This record gives sequence, C-alpha cells and structure tokens, in this order.
Amino acid sequence: MVTLAEVARRAGVSPSTVSYVLSGKRSISEPTRRRVERAISDLGYHPNAGARALAGKRSHIIALVVPLRTDVYVPIMMEIAIAVTMTARSYGYDVLLVTNDEGPDGVRRVAASGLADGVILMDVELDDERIPVLRELGSHAALIGLPADTTGLSCVDHDFATAGALCADHLADLGHRDVAFVGYAPQVYLRHAGYAERTLTGFRERARERGLRILHRPCEGTFESTAGVLGRILDDRPATTGFVVQNEGALGPLLSLLRTSGRIVPEDASVVALCPEQLAEQSSPRLTAVTGPAQDLGRRAVELVLGRIDGGSTPEVTLLTPVLTPRESSGPAPLAAAPSPRLPAPQSPADVENSHAQPLP
Repeated sequence: MVTLAEVARRAGVSPSTVSYVLSGKRSISEPTRRRVERAISDLGYHPNAGARALAGKRSHIIALVVPLRTDVYVPIMMEIAIAVTMTARSYGYDVLLVTNDEGPDGVRRVAASGLADGVILMDVELDDERIPVLRELGSHAALIGLPADTTGLSCVDHDFATAGALCADHLADLGHRDVAFVGYAPQVYLRHAGYAERTLTGFRERARERGLRILHRPCEGTFESTAGVLGRILDDRPATTGFVVQNEGALGPLLSLLRTSGRIVPEDASVVALCPEQLAEQSSPRLTAVTGPAQDLGRRAVELVLGRIDGGSTPEVTLLTPVLTPRESSGPAPLAAAPSPRLPAPQSPADVENSHAQPLP
C-alpha cells in the first residue's frame, strides 16, 4: 500500500504539504499542487478513509445495516445488498456491511465515528429502535422499509398494503369467498416488521370491501409447521378455496400438502404468493404472484442517502408499485367446495401458533 510519505518523496515535498493538498486546509502554490497530484496519480495513492473524515472530507463510504435473522428470506436480503453495493460503486462509494445484532449501539458506533458518510437501514420495524439514534446524531440516512413515523426521514419500500389488496382482489374476481392468509412466523408479527403488517392490513381491508371470509395464520415455514397450519385452516373453514402466502419457505410444502389432501391446484384451490418472480416461475405449478424488484429498493436507497449527503431535498416516502402476474396456480373458484380429509397432526413444537393469531370474522 502506498503511503503519504512515499507520495511526498515522489513530489519532492514534505508529508505535511501532501496532507494540506488533500485536506485543502492551507493554500498551496499551483505548481506544487500539480506535482503532488501527479505523484498521487502515478503511485495510485488512496487516502485513508478515517484520515479524510478527520480532515473534514468525505470518506466515500456508506454503512449498510443488514439483518441477520432466521425469519427473513436471505436471497432477497442479499439481492438488495448487492444492488446497494453496485449502485454505490457507480457513484464512487464503497459499502461497509454492519450486522444489526448490535441494535441501536451498532448504529451509534458507526454513525458517530465519522467513518461513513451515510447509513442505510434494512428490515425496518414500525417502532424501530435504531431510528432515534439516527435522529439524535443527525445522520444522513435512508431506510429500506417504513416505520410508523416517517417524519424527517427518507424511506423507500414496496407498497405492501397495495400488494395485499391485489391478492384479495384477484381471488375475489375469480369467485373465491373463503380465503386463508398464510403469513410469516409469529415472531415477525411480534416484532412488528413493517412489510408483514402492512401486507396483512392491505389484504384485510380489501377482503372486507370484497366480502371475503378470511383467516390469518402465521407459519414457521417448515414442512411440519405448514402441515399444522393447513390442517387447522381446513378444520376451521373446510370451504376454503383460496390461499394467499407471504412466506417463501411455506410455498413448496403448501403445494405438496394440498395435493396430498386431495385438492388440485388450481381446480380445487388457488394459491397466490407474495414472493420473488424467480421463485414463482420455478414452482410447480408456476405461481400467481405479486412481485417487486429487490434491486430497485437498493438502487433507490443509495440515491436517497446520497441526496441527503449532498444536502438536496429528498422525499420522506417512496413506494414502489407491486405487480400481480397471473400464472398456473390460480383459477375460478370451484362451484362447490367439498371438505377435505383432516391432515395428520404434526409433531414438531414449531407448529404451535402464537395466541395472537385468531380467526378473523
């Protein structure tokens, strides 16, 4: 690695002169400045990020706080992280990955150190405890997700409320009247993850408008837990013919379990997923799905945080429009929905639903 002293020797000046050229804190003659800049270019010198921060210059680093949770779909998170990294590089910025296991303390450590010019938070909860730290420190930040209070923030997310409504409309238009919503694991709702709660709210409101009878059942996403959830749905509402699934792990097991219970998709039961397009296309049958490009979230988040760094005006909330693509897993409701056989009771303790998940009227 090239050092500042080597640049000084190459330019025939003192190390302090090189430092002044980099920081701009003192006036340097034009011929000397050009010699230093030529030496920097010839040697490929890159100033230390921390030194630039101390000198009042930008570090050209963005901190990305990435969730490490067992209840998140990792491929989507990685797709967003890659999009953030590639977009940042196109603007001349590097990305510092920070795991969120430290919570607010980790955000405070990075934001207060001056190492990063801005912060991007992922997996934002409705009452996210990291946000007060950003407000306190006045950090340049962008959020991927919506908290309950977006005042003074810059947030980007998919319009999950509209996504939920699209699912309800699609099944209602096909004539379905009894619909079950298979959601994420109970802990996702307990920590008030915005994407899960907003989807469910949008689905509930539109279902009420369309006269659908609905159930919401959280699911761990394993085969055993999906079997337990489906069995209870069919016990409670044997006439259920529509399933909305916001849980990538539960999709494969649900399709398999519907077949073994004697329900053919889509003749006897329709399935609508909220999932990445690639997953919808790879399923058998191919899934009718509501999707939104994860790359767009990462790209837009970088643009928002750079806008704040540059002192520009940025919107508080940017919602990306979801799209519902009909495929082979949804069709007209059967004329008469016959009760299906009771599935064997699963043995795994992970099947036990949280007490907050009750049938909806």
